[in-house]
Amino acid sequence: MSRRPSRSREGAGSGVRGLYVEILVRAELDEIWRLTQSPELHQRWDLRFSSITPQTAGPDGTSRFIYERSLGVHTIRGTGISLGERAHADGGATSALRFDTDDPWSPLRDGRGYWRYIPTADGVRFITGYDYEPGFGRLPDRVIRPFVRWMTAWSFDRLRIWAETGAPPERWPVASVIMFWRDDRPRARRCRTTPPPRGAFAFAPESLAALEQP
Repeated sequence: MSRRPSRSREGAGSGVRGLYVEILVRAELDEIWRLTQSPELHQRWDLRFSSITPQTAGPDGTSRFIYERSLGVHTIRGTGISLGERAHADGGATSALRFDTDDPWSPLRDGRGYWRYIPTADGVRFITGYDYEPGFGRLPDRVIRPFVRWMTAWSFDRLRIWAETGAPPERWPVASVIMFWRDDRPRARRCRTTPPPRGAFAFAPESLAALEQP
């Protein structure tokens, strides 16, 4: 994949306009880690991806992958690199990520983000913060960005249902959003989407800064 010249980092990584989503999952951290760190399982619950294909693993623990998102008439393809870490003093875990695509159909170009898993007495706080360079410019991104936030939050609740009940995500296709009579359907509103005072990257691991461009 060709490499574009580096652009301003205000969008991709500063947290100024970053997206933040958090949900409490009443399941063991090991189970949430399994469902989120396996590409084969991740692509099943996350609406943002149609497929995630592992590529190479580095000696530093990083993993490279190719991601795809089908739009019906076109499939967006991009590359990414991630680094998962479990050895945290608080018993939690983190995963750092960078991604990029040159696909002109993609509303998300280069970006970076993280997952943080924080054990509590009630369950695990599963948190993400990420940002990206808008593929179609700043003005269209005012509409696209809230939709991307909704996709993330809805996906997080679908993951929660899977981890807590064992109900596979395929039971809840995106069409289930209109099943208003089902209180047990995935709902984005169950997530917190307001960033903490320090911004969307408040919980970002140090490893995020060390990841190279995918």
